[in-house]
Amino acid sequence: MAIAIVDYGLGNLHSVSKAIERLGGEGVVTADPEVILSADGVLLPGVGAFGDAMEHLRSSGLDAVTRQAAESGTPLLGICLGMQLLFDEGEEHGTHAGLGLLPGRVVRFEGGTLKVPHMGWNRLEFRQPDSPLLRGLAEGHVYFVHSYHALAERPGDLIAVTDYGRPVTAIVGHGNVFGMQFHPEKSGQLGMQLLDNFLRLAAGKS
Repeated sequence: MAIAIVDYGLGNLHSVSKAIERLGGEGVVTADPEVILSADGVLLPGVGAFGDAMEHLRSSGLDAVTRQAAESGTPLLGICLGMQLLFDEGEEHGTHAGLGLLPGRVVRFEGGTLKVPHMGWNRLEFRQPDSPLLRGLAEGHVYFVHSYHALAERPGDLIAVTDYGRPVTAIVGHGNVFGMQFHPEKSGQLGMQLLDNFLRLAAGKS
């Protein structure tokens, strides 16, 4: 089973690929549209700024390829910045259009008493416990590093949240499109279980 890890110049590609291999999958780091479109699942990682990431995706044509993969029904998982890119727009250093696969926008944490970036281990609160991503799992802690967070327009797209002065989007999903704001590959057993459930989706076992 092959998982295409979209290589657009920004992302934690090595650690994600190794995590997939530990779970018995094949993580293929690639910018080849044919490889992405023929994969069992697609993973969109990301580290950095929203606008820069979208510029890299557009200049390489991988924005259209990622949308095409999602629209064909292939399971797609965005991680960290990759999750944010799934939404309509992001407000990091100006307003930038995202991939538009999920309705909503990405905004900066408000200041005040909260430290920005939000960094560290926070507990997930499941909002959609029947989601295939959460199958067989219990609420627990995962590792976050982010200064911006997603505001999903559809409440039903919120699979899990975490508390950081307010409920903050942690896992989203609609149909075959999913996102995790945290780094599952750095989040211990629960993170690996979440990745494994995505692999099961890609293999058609969920």
